[in-house]
Amino acid sequence: MKKQVATIGLEMHCEFKSNSKVFSPAKNAYSEIPNSNIAPLDMAFPGTLPVVNKKCVEDALKVSIALHCTQPEYMVFDRKNYYYPDLPKGYQITQMASPVGVNGKIDIEVDGKIIPVYIHDVHLEEDSASLDHFFDTSNIDYNRSEVPLFELVTEPCFHSAEEAGAFIEHMIRVYRYLGVSDADTKRGQIRCDVNVSIADEDSLDLGTKVETKNVNSIGGVIGTINYEIARQTKLKEEGRYSEIVQETRRWDEESGTTKRMRGKVDAIDYKYFIEPNIPKYKISAEWLKEIKEGIPRLHFERKQDYINNYGLSSYDAEVLVKDREISDYFEECLSLGIDAKSAANWISTQILGFLNKNNLNIKDLYLTPMRLKDLISELDKKTISSKQAKEIFEKVIKEKKEIKDFISKENTQMSDKAELTKIIEEILASNQSQIEEYKKGRTNIFDYFVGQVMKNTRGKANPVLTKEILNEKLKG
Repeated sequence: MKKQVATIGLEMHCEFKSNSKVFSPAKNAYSEIPNSNIAPLDMAFPGTLPVVNKKCVEDALKVSIALHCTQPEYMVFDRKNYYYPDLPKGYQITQMASPVGVNGKIDIEVDGKIIPVYIHDVHLEEDSASLDHFFDTSNIDYNRSEVPLFELVTEPCFHSAEEAGAFIEHMIRVYRYLGVSDADTKRGQIRCDVNVSIADEDSLDLGTKVETKNVNSIGGVIGTINYEIARQTKLKEEGRYSEIVQETRRWDEESGTTKRMRGKVDAIDYKYFIEPNIPKYKISAEWLKEIKEGIPRLHFERKQDYINNYGLSSYDAEVLVKDREISDYFEECLSLGIDAKSAANWISTQILGFLNKNNLNIKDLYLTPMRLKDLISELDKKTISSKQAKEIFEKVIKEKKEIKDFISKENTQMSDKAELTKIIEEILASNQSQIEEYKKGRTNIFDYFVGQVMKNTRGKANPVLTKEILNEKLKG
């Protein structure tokens, strides 16, 4: 039996943020109260007509540009005709012939390696309503109906569950960096259709594509792919080729398996045609330029920059780019002239620790990059010790005062060598027996001497200078 190679493609759906829905005036907001954010259009009342939300189109174009897609000359919407209880109109307004982007390409990182991902197209559409299933009935919640939904269709370019999972994580950051979506999987804002096929490794043709619909977590996508690869490989090895058919399946979280739903429907069965109630309109070059200029540097580019140009480790760079606001804070520190490694260390340890402990956003942090610069400056000048710097860090945030308000002659670090030498000589003179023990090999007594100096100076002695002077005196 020849080795089997998996080929995977993703259709990733992301709900966009906006004040109102994509074609409806209803509020676009997450709510656990059914049918609380609805308008007549959401329920397909007769006589209601769609009106395009310009912000949703702009956000769709923003993502299209960020993914290096080609944008269309005109914005055109289509009808995708099919019946399902949560689709009240009997069709979905989407894009087929002229999506907001085609032929994109990005690079992602998988286990330390950079791999390309090819984008077939991206398009803007309306989400359907949702069904709530109970013991003996199913109810329709129209809150989700007309929510702006952005669909990204990759080429079949992944060959493992890890690659697909890394891509989803990458795109979640892209959506958040661009500010178009919270991309919260727990609220169903990210869902994926997963296409998996297997074929002999030397085959020029792909195997039969099996689609698993609406997988709503990264773990679910990884589980789906691994299960489907194992299932299809087993059928092929057993000679049961006829059982690998083009079909639609669903991911069952409890059993960790996929289960058949129905035969796969082809595009022609949806009977696409241009949406007659939304006239096409031209996308101007000026508008595209304006959108492009508003796109920030994304996390992948920032991470490579931090590693290659600022000497940070991959781990430290990853911590900084995980959240755009954290990364923006770090870059503001760089613009103020703070050493990159020093800023990264303070952010990844003290600042993130404080934010996580207190469930705060960095935008709410009183310690601005300029205040952090003042604190690091005092530390670099050895005015204060690292211990004192951490104490001042806490006090500045809690009392909302400046760094200088917590630095006085009484609490500054003692870094005068002559002054410290005098203190150390007095301590050593009264501890002759300990010196003898140290010289016989009890090197742990060194820490005793350091402790005595700290006790004598009430913790103000520069620890580095203290150890340096002690070494000189004990070796003399």
